[in-house]
Amino acid sequence: MKVTEHIARAKETLFSFEILPPLKGETIQSIYDTLDPLMEVNPPFIDVTYHREEVVYKRLKNGLVEPKTIRKRPGTVGIAAALMNRYHVDAVPHLICGGFSKEETENALIDLDFLGIENVLVLRGDPAKGEKKFMPSPQGHHYAIDLLNQVEEMNRGKYLDDELENSSPTNFCIGVAGYPEKHFEAPNLKTDLNYLKAKVDAGADYIVTQLFFDNQAFFDFEKSCREIGIEVPIIPGIKPISVKNHLNLLPNFFHIDLPEDLSDAIMKAKSPEAIRQVGIEWSVNQCKELMSHGVPCLHFYTMGRTSNIHEIVKELT
Repeated sequence: MKVTEHIARAKETLFSFEILPPLKGETIQSIYDTLDPLMEVNPPFIDVTYHREEVVYKRLKNGLVEPKTIRKRPGTVGIAAALMNRYHVDAVPHLICGGFSKEETENALIDLDFLGIENVLVLRGDPAKGEKKFMPSPQGHHYAIDLLNQVEEMNRGKYLDDELENSSPTNFCIGVAGYPEKHFEAPNLKTDLNYLKAKVDAGADYIVTQLFFDNQAFFDFEKSCREIGIEVPIIPGIKPISVKNHLNLLPNFFHIDLPEDLSDAIMKAKSPEAIRQVGIEWSVNQCKELMSHGVPCLHFYTMGRTSNIHEIVKELT
């Protein structure tokens, strides 16, 4: 079932989760261990992130250094299929521009279609490790809207090979990212909203936001979206703080602000468990307000940590 269909049928706020594929060499059991406790809240869909290649440098016996390209977290398509089989939920694999050609993207979409996966989240993705700005792969897409257009064309039965005849259309529900505090590369929020509107006009079916800790930022973002004609569902992204270094890591990596009350409470906490509890309490209050506001779904970024998220969703159900 499509994400938008789940939302349309829901009588109350849904819960969804985003997981990372395990590092190469690990088993899928780590994913099951992460998700098993969360399944009691019956998430209708689970996102699986996609990861581009990285360049690592291996020192040879002769002292020279040899670059080697590897993908540390492969398996997104296989994990998506495994989750649907094990939990009978819908999977939302991510698609990214970086590290993939248009041909590779098309083949991935064909695999997903064959598996009966009806949802994708399209993203530009981050720059490659060591790059200061995003650089598209050869024969790849530069922007998320270009990737979205490729999915939309396949939904209309148009593939890269113009000589294909009677090609079957796919039927993907397409999600895109939104940024309540704007994308860090956008010159201002208005410009960023116009980019988002362009993606919706091009066929995006719903929006999932970047994580945030100030609900007013989300409310303002949602209001601005509606004012410029964005009518698709907007799903807020939630990530509870669990360790002290999140005070620096999250703003630096995700380009977001932390409310002073939250950062002060974290700084005053006397132990790791106290910090964890501050994060849980903040997220519970944040989610309750969002639910009262009528958001269609709360989307939790697990990033490999779920015990705190389990406690949060238990408080909300």
